[in-house]
Amino acid sequence: MSKDLNWHDYNLETQAIRAGHKRSPENEHSLPIFTTSSYVFDSAEQASLRFTGKQPGNIYSRFTNPTVSAFQERLAIMEQGERCLAFSSGMAAIMAVGMALLKSGDHVVCSRSVFGNTLLTFQNYFGKFGVSTDFVTLTDLDAWEAAIKPNTRFLFLETPSNPLIEIGDIAAIADIAHQHGCLLVVDNVFCTPVLQKPLTLGADLVVHSATKYIDGQGRCVGGAVIGNEELIEKDIYPYLRTGGATLSPFNAWIFLSGLETLALRMKAHCDNAFELAKWLEQQPNVEKVHYPGLISHAQHELAKRQQSHFGGVVSFELRGGQEQAWKLIDSTQMLSITANLGDVKTTITHPATTTHGRLTPEVRAQAGIKDSLVRISVGLENIEDIKNDLQAGLSF
Repeated sequence: MSKDLNWHDYNLETQAIRAGHKRSPENEHSLPIFTTSSYVFDSAEQASLRFTGKQPGNIYSRFTNPTVSAFQERLAIMEQGERCLAFSSGMAAIMAVGMALLKSGDHVVCSRSVFGNTLLTFQNYFGKFGVSTDFVTLTDLDAWEAAIKPNTRFLFLETPSNPLIEIGDIAAIADIAHQHGCLLVVDNVFCTPVLQKPLTLGADLVVHSATKYIDGQGRCVGGAVIGNEELIEKDIYPYLRTGGATLSPFNAWIFLSGLETLALRMKAHCDNAFELAKWLEQQPNVEKVHYPGLISHAQHELAKRQQSHFGGVVSFELRGGQEQAWKLIDSTQMLSITANLGDVKTTITHPATTTHGRLTPEVRAQAGIKDSLVRISVGLENIEDIKNDLQAGLSF
């Protein structure tokens, strides 16, 4: 922006539209896309100062780009963090946290209730280089405490969890982590900063898959890590600069546009999801509905305290196992059969054979992911149309 405003003094809806835009000499109103790989320096001395970090400014678009920087600044402000770094995907963001903070011989405590690829990243890839991980029940505070070892570097969780929509007590787990000199990393993809701000509850780092609600229309892939200036500058930024898991300027521009409508969309997603969850509870062939807005949800009261609304994802268990779950999914006419979530279009998937299909049956069982489980990311279509599209598959 042309005016030097402190965006922390503004509300989230305004931050999401205005923060991070520093107008170019062209005085544009809409934020531009800077499609350049490199930048021209005024002198050899300036180039040297930029490369050594003694002078701020753009160096190379692998790690400095004005469009990406605008996205990073805007998301950091919305999360009430000091600094954000953007990455090529949500998994690239998680990989960056591990590569930056861990070394051979270190230990991680991770919730069992995480995205399947997150679990595999810790188990198969960090494990390959001598990092051990213990997986615990998200909601069991005693288990988190008991799993910490002298070499534990950080605790990792996502809340609400994927796909069972369990709620982890961020403040309580942060206290446990800090009492043992560990960091807490929270995946905030299901809530976004509109519904939940983990850094204000004690988390040290927040990770996002911007592919989901931040984009909101299933167009681009990207991720982000947010935290305090010291932690990001000292540990995460050097990995981005060297490793090159870079967010493209075009994707950053798309995400900036997504942030502008995020608050409105999240309210509508939540309203539709709450209505659908209540309706599903009344269906005779639905055994259990997982949605924290329901009084029947085990962490309903925690969700009320920790989140401003209950989220846009609903999962439920059907009578009849995988066969009936697949029949329900295949019976839909309007809903999109895809594992992506956070889209304005409602999506439906079978977690046991898609998002968590690479896990062993034993690991899925430990995480509570049954063959009868169906996950719906509730979009912005008319809620009656969504119900009607599910009705035929629920009548068996």
